[in-house]
Amino acid sequence: MQELRKFIESRSIMNLLMVAVNIIVFFILDFSGNTLDAQYMAEHGAFYLPYVLEYGEYYRLFTCMFLHFGINHLFNNMLVLVFLGETLERAVGKVRYLIIYLIGGLGGGLFSFYHEYHTGKIAVSAGASGAVFAVIGALIFIVAINKGQLENISGGRLLLMAGLSLFQGFTSTGVDNWAHVGGIVSGFILAVLLYRRKQKREVGSFIEF
Repeated sequence: MQELRKFIESRSIMNLLMVAVNIIVFFILDFSGNTLDAQYMAEHGAFYLPYVLEYGEYYRLFTCMFLHFGINHLFNNMLVLVFLGETLERAVGKVRYLIIYLIGGLGGGLFSFYHEYHTGKIAVSAGASGAVFAVIGALIFIVAINKGQLENISGGRLLLMAGLSLFQGFTSTGVDNWAHVGGIVSGFILAVLLYRRKQKREVGSFIEF
């Protein structure tokens, strides 16, 4: 039992769990229907503003984070999450990682909600990218206060990746880039509130040699 506990503590279990949930949900929906069909996805929990406002289905802000439009959409999000999520989990711990992922993802959904409500540009939306960008936003803060480096991640490389991803989103069609922006902002703020740098142990007694 103790060995199992040590094994779990040494692995990024929460990150792997989020990846697994996204993959499982995708294949369940893909086998039973067409994940590229907007109507089908809306019927199975994707975010759609009229359903939220008219029927009070606010749960869609949460469920949409685990849905993806096709295998490529899933693969792109999970690839980033596998590599960056485990680094974040090691830095903040399992519970704080889960808070950043879920609350940051909801933050991304709220940004998207606000944008669609005020612009009238309504579409069925889904994907883990809001939560993934929350992971990126949290890492930006953590890397910054660790003098620009965290494990094998540098601040410059992280900012470049985030900037290119946002640029691609703003210049492409069919991308809910406001969820990306909301995710980064939410993740950054959550990291400010939750992250504590590990302190070096104080030096004890000394011996001469």
